[in-house]
Parts: sequence; structure tokens; C-alpha cells
Amino acid sequence: MMNHAEFGFLVVVAAAVMQGSFALPQKFIRGWPWEKNWLLYSIFGMIVFPWLLVALLVPQSFQAYADAGAGVVAMAALFGAGWGIGSVLFGLGLEAVGVALGFAIIMSMIAALGALVPLVVLHPADLMSHKGLLIIVGLLVAIVGVTLCARAGALKDAATPAAAKRNLTRGIAICIASGAASPMMAFAVEFGNPIEKAAAAAGANAANAPMAIFAVAMSAGFLINSAYCVYLLRLNRTWNKGLPQDRTLNLLYTVAMGFLWLFGFYLYGVGKTEIGQLGTSLGWPIFMTVMVVVANIWGLLTGEWKNADRRAFRYLGAGIAVIIAATLIIANAA
Repeated sequence: MMNHAEFGFLVVVAAAVMQGSFALPQKFIRGWPWEKNWLLYSIFGMIVFPWLLVALLVPQSFQAYADAGAGVVAMAALFGAGWGIGSVLFGLGLEAVGVALGFAIIMSMIAALGALVPLVVLHPADLMSHKGLLIIVGLLVAIVGVTLCARAGALKDAATPAAAKRNLTRGIAICIASGAASPMMAFAVEFGNPIEKAAAAAGANAANAPMAIFAVAMSAGFLINSAYCVYLLRLNRTWNKGLPQDRTLNLLYTVAMGFLWLFGFYLYGVGKTEIGQLGTSLGWPIFMTVMVVVANIWGLLTGEWKNADRRAFRYLGAGIAVIIAATLIIANAA
């Protein structure tokens, strides 16, 4: 008979597989520009599914927001908007460098800065403690991993024209910027904690209560994503681009992206809760590691690295191994 911790680990692995696969449907969309695809994905992943979960899993949610206070809700939304900038850059980064390289760079930055920034801002006295030093070391190791992955990308594209190489450099810069902005979701959770407490007091269980924060933060992030996508759609006049016969399949693919992303995120919270007291310290490294590995498997299977030589694969493998090591170091600080 499976115990709670074992079940929790399986749920975390399933969550990581979903998160690592969320960008895969984008590869099969035909005829739509990036901005149209990302706008529809954002509607489902950041508005429809989060608020559906709140409606189903958080009793008396409006009262919970009222009890938490307008200032707390506004703070969660503010940091959610910052995270939204990271989300836009996430999509642009994957478009520029591919799923495999993009996930490796962005997720390592999120893992490192997501642990370091709250420590610096909220608990600066702990910065030089054992915990703080572990996080700093983990960040430095993550930077080494990002550098190795970037080198792998450069080798993969070594035979392309100079303009394409400049695009690779730009893409890596976008991924790093995304990794720097995306951890603002951790701030939204930290400052929005009264919302979670109010949701729990209203009857939501421990795994579901944080969704009340995420829905607010993701909605604010959606405003950033949608504004940028609408701007591009108007600028490029691509509202109606694409063949009518592709419309239904393309829409289904964007719904799948939103579903995989949001429910992978939600399942991680469920699995972490089931694991118990060590849910974060054990669940987080598993989640991040499996996610990066799955994304790279999809990248390899869909031909992103088909023209790469052995040196590129060696650098990519070394970079992913170093990123995993960085994640484990950061997890030991929890």
C-alpha cells in the first residue's frame, strides 16, 4: 500500500512532466504567429483554469479576499505583473532558442533567484548564514550551468549565418531576463500569504489554499502578456493570419498548453503537501530536475538538436548536470 509521501513523490513527478511538456503543443501550431498563440495560451493558462480551480476548491473565495484586505491583494497583483513580464520573455526565449536550451537556462535562474531574492529582501540577516551561503553557492553553480548550456547552443548553431548567431545571443539574453523576472511569483506568494490564510480559514485545504494567491498574481501577469501580444498583433497586422482549416487544431493546442502549465503547477502543490514536512526541500529539486530533463527530451525528440555535433551534446549534458547540482544545493538550504 502506497503511503502519503510515496504518493506525493509520484504527483510531483507527474507535475514536472506536465510543466516540462507545456511548450510541446506550440511546435504543432500551423500558420499562427507567436503572439496569437501566446495570447490564447495566456487566456486559458492564466485566467480560465486558475479561476476555475479557485471556484471549485476555495470556498467563499470573495470573502477570503475581503478578509485579507485590498492592500494584500494589490501587492500580490503587483508582483504578479512583474512575473508576467518574465512570462512574456519565457515565451520569446523558447521561440528564439528552443525548448531544450530555453528551459535549462530559465528554470535554473528561477530556482536560484527564487531562493536568493526573498532571502536578501525579506531576511537579509540570514544572508551570511549556512542557508544563505548555500543559496549563493547554488546560484554561482547555476550560472556555470547556464554558461555551459549557452556554449552548447552556440556550437549547435555554429554553421548558421552571422545574423542567426546574433539571434541566438539575443535569445539567451531573453532567457536570462525571463529567469530574473519570473521569481517575482515567489514575492506574490510571500506578500500574499494572508490570502492563503483567509482561504484556509474559509475551508480550503492546505494544497488548494495557495491557488487563491496564484489566481490574483496570474491575472495581473495576464494583463502584461495580453497587452504585449495585442500590441504585436496590431503592429504586424496578424489578427487574421492562418488558414481556417487550422483554426480548431491550433486552438486545441493552445488550450493544451494552458492546461499542462497550470495543472502541472497545481499538482506540484498537491504533491508537496502529501510529502509532508520535507515537501519543499525534497519536492522542489525533484520538480525542477524532472522538468528540465523532460523539456530536453522533447527538444531532442522534435529535432531541435538534429544538426548538432558531439561537442554541443557534451556541453548540453554537462550544463544540465550542473544545473541539477545547483538545484540540489539550493534545496539543501530549505
